[in-house]
Amino acid sequence: MDTAQTLDRGLRLLTLVADSPAGVTVTEAANRLNVGRAVVYRLAATLGEHSMVRRDSAGRLLPGIGLIHLARRAQPLLADAALPALRTLAEQVGATAHLTLADGAEAVAVAVVEPSSTMFHVAYRVGSRHPLDRGAAGKAIVTGELSRSAGELQPGAFGLAAPVLGVEGISASVGVVSLGELDPAAVREPLLTAAAAIAQALS
Repeated sequence: MDTAQTLDRGLRLLTLVADSPAGVTVTEAANRLNVGRAVVYRLAATLGEHSMVRRDSAGRLLPGIGLIHLARRAQPLLADAALPALRTLAEQVGATAHLTLADGAEAVAVAVVEPSSTMFHVAYRVGSRHPLDRGAAGKAIVTGELSRSAGELQPGAFGLAAPVLGVEGISASVGVVSLGELDPAAVREPLLTAAAAIAQALS
């Protein structure tokens, strides 16, 4: 097995494991990658030495702590790329703007910009997590469509979010959250513009 082919298979296995929250068996991985079980065992052992992959008590392959560290290091880079569009969105809408990524079954806020023109606005902390099926940001990621929420994550808070599409390997949304109800018709275009700008910045 030449070096390039080994690297390719290792990266494909790593991607498969990262995309399987419940883990994947060696047999499943071999079938998905169209390679022998022995190849998967060797790749998993090498990735395990670098803490990128681990095995649970049932032998399923799961993301290792090394992969999690890499993802956390990547988040600030994603946030920096998104900030200009988020600042514009926050000022246009007069509401707190945020970039949210899918992390397993949860949505995590990786960048937040509060508007400077409002006396009161929602304080939304970077690192905040919630289930993907609750709140506008998570719903936009799941459905791939403009989504809204009212009081689902915080009583009195209203949210609208749009998916960030076309960025390989990233499931994300850009959204706004406000203390007052937001008019979807007025917010739609600024949201979609911000989502497109962020997608371009991350591509």
